[in-house]
Amino acid sequence: MANGSIAAIAAGHICLDLIPQLNESQSRPEDLFSPGRLVQVGPATIALGGSVANTGLALHRLGIATSMMGKVGDDLLGGTILQALRSQQPALADGMIVSQGEASSYTVVINPPGVDRCFLHCPGTNDTYVAADFAMDRLAGARLLNFGYPTLMQGIFSDGGIGLAERFEQIGQQGLLVSLDMGMPDPASAAGRVDWAAWLARVLPAVDVFLPSLDEVLLMLDRPRFEQLVQDAQGGNPAAAADGALLDDLADRLLSMGAKIVVLKLGDQGLYLRTSDSVAQLAQRAAWTGFGWDNWQNRQLLAPCFSVPVVGTTGSGDCTIAGFLAGMLHGLSPEETLRGAVGVGACNVQSADATSGIPSWDDVQQRMAGWEQRTVDIALDGWQRLESTGLLSGPQDFAG
Repeated sequence: MANGSIAAIAAGHICLDLIPQLNESQSRPEDLFSPGRLVQVGPATIALGGSVANTGLALHRLGIATSMMGKVGDDLLGGTILQALRSQQPALADGMIVSQGEASSYTVVINPPGVDRCFLHCPGTNDTYVAADFAMDRLAGARLLNFGYPTLMQGIFSDGGIGLAERFEQIGQQGLLVSLDMGMPDPASAAGRVDWAAWLARVLPAVDVFLPSLDEVLLMLDRPRFEQLVQDAQGGNPAAAADGALLDDLADRLLSMGAKIVVLKLGDQGLYLRTSDSVAQLAQRAAWTGFGWDNWQNRQLLAPCFSVPVVGTTGSGDCTIAGFLAGMLHGLSPEETLRGAVGVGACNVQSADATSGIPSWDDVQQRMAGWEQRTVDIALDGWQRLESTGLLSGPQDFAG
């Protein structure tokens, strides 16, 4: 793949996922973990994981010319990761760093049917990846760079966001859009001791599209409110216990920190979008001068998920992000972009691994025509349904 043909770059965290097949009777922790007990499981799916692989390969499968920037060790796991990338397309691994003598990252994914997944994760080389590792000479011809999971990369978060903010500013100056995905920090790790509010305040001025999940960003900005939301959810999706006021409060805070476009992933409750009039500034980016930014200003929308059979949720948020970015790269409106994003997410959850269920962009559009939308449990006072798209429009939404 020649650099000039690249539309998107997926950078950041990459690992190898080991996903054992579990049955309906193995949905509780006590069904799986008990001292001295052998628990029989089904065959394992071995797949790439992390933001680089999940979002990057989803973009590739959607038909977006994509390049990868991540780091692996020179061990067996690292070789498997590179081989898996090259099996999709040989040039996908050209931007990867291979570090001598380091251990590659892997994750054991515990993914019971009908239950949200949990992970056993070794960060490996992701912890030694730093902002200076960005290969700036590989940005030529690209329109967008997505960076994922700084919360799982000690070399990225340990400097307070200084290095990443500087790199993002340089990338924006080259005419690209910069999008940022997060990840839930482990409270017991070094990431759990980071002042994430200060980190975001430093980094977000250089971020154009910010795409965290509701629970991730709430944990970072308001820990007591996060804990209350989890308690209110009673073991379910915390987003279902939220309301429109909470979504707006978080989005307003993130926009005030400098992000131009805020997208909150809500799990099975859908995808929330909030923008301000600062979006107009993005028309100055060389790769985005002809984009319809006027229709993206001052938007407040929520796209419900589609109702499809759920086999697994591994990589669902990453693939939803890929759908959102693909919509933007196709020059679509916010409404069409959000529908496409949850459509790609719906394709993802029908497979056990992260990306094998992702079809082409045109196929996603055709499949969505036959899917019903799920009911949103979030209390959205003053919102209305847009009959043409099935999206929900907030009281501060301006259609442009």
